[in-house]
Amino acid sequence: MQPALTHLGIACALGTDAQAVLSRLVAGSTAGMIATDRYSPGRTLTVGPVQVELPSIAHAPPQLRSRNNQLLLQALLPLRSAIAKAKQRYGAGRIAVVLGTSTSGVAEAEAAYLGRGEDGSFPAAFDYRQMEVGNPSEFVATELGLSGPAMTISTACSSSAKALLTGRRLLRQGLCDAAIVGGADTLSRFTVSGFGALEAVSPERCNPMSKNRKGINIGEGAALFLMTAEGGPVRLRGGGSSVDAHHVSAPDPTGNGAEDAMRAALSDARLEPAAIDYVNLHGTATPHNDAMESKAVERVFGSGVSMSSTKPLTGHTLGAAGAIEAAFCWLLLGRENAAQRLPPHVYDGEFDPELPPLSLVKAEQRAERLSRIMSVSFGFFGNNAALILEAQP
Repeated sequence: MQPALTHLGIACALGTDAQAVLSRLVAGSTAGMIATDRYSPGRTLTVGPVQVELPSIAHAPPQLRSRNNQLLLQALLPLRSAIAKAKQRYGAGRIAVVLGTSTSGVAEAEAAYLGRGEDGSFPAAFDYRQMEVGNPSEFVATELGLSGPAMTISTACSSSAKALLTGRRLLRQGLCDAAIVGGADTLSRFTVSGFGALEAVSPERCNPMSKNRKGINIGEGAALFLMTAEGGPVRLRGGGSSVDAHHVSAPDPTGNGAEDAMRAALSDARLEPAAIDYVNLHGTATPHNDAMESKAVERVFGSGVSMSSTKPLTGHTLGAAGAIEAAFCWLLLGRENAAQRLPPHVYDGEFDPELPPLSLVKAEQRAERLSRIMSVSFGFFGNNAALILEAQP
């Protein structure tokens, strides 16, 4: 079964309206990226925040109030009507919630520690459960009155890509009739300083595949899909995952685990590499990730398939990246992109000569054919995932 992704909600540095996000995506807009020291006091860094006012979460139980869940609330807005119809049709117990995150409500914990009183007491609004990994799926299920399976996956940067694969598995096993799948992650000092400690953060906008690349920018956001076994504009044609366990934070320099995930996705979809029209790269702009990824995608696709990284437009949204970039693919495959424009690979144009040659998308480039897209996500501990999305006639 190849389930349909029928509806999408998104919030990221490119915006919160799907059509505006698509327009900025294919224009290669970096307007949402800002330089600030808000998350790195004393050091100005480029980050990708969601800059709109998010919906109030005051109605939720205290343990479910977090910016992470506010981002999910924003992404839920365009899905509510469709979910209500699915709930009426299938029942509250037959709709699953499967989300990915890496930080959950750690921003609230961070603020609570910074705001402790002289006696060490925490602010009244803080509840330690806000930062539990399972909190996002608990929030969405509670918000929508759902009683089906609800789980949160945390496999670093592949979390929400694996959430889509898990939602598909629940549908295939007959454990639900529909699923809300996606993920969210929130900017905080914790994540920015953590990647800073790894010497993986670039002060300027990230520069993937360039010989001058210096590291990542951190972003935030959320993306949610309604997934069903019935028809829709885009389906999840295939997916694959792997865990190479090479290192806690560094990717396997051979790229073998990443290659395994991509080949598993192609095999699952019963497709040859030439059937893929565009690849959304993980493209973090760290020296090690880009070196590994370029080797892996070149071995799978050669140098003829159009590719780009969208992280210079949004920052790396960590556990939400897989879902947000799958959302970009969903938008590219939709009717609103009738011109078949592709997201340009935004960098300084100085391709690293030590990397295998890749066909990076240029500004204003259009695809001759745009019906199948692969999106790849590679996380800490060698957690790799690849998704193939396909437009429906």
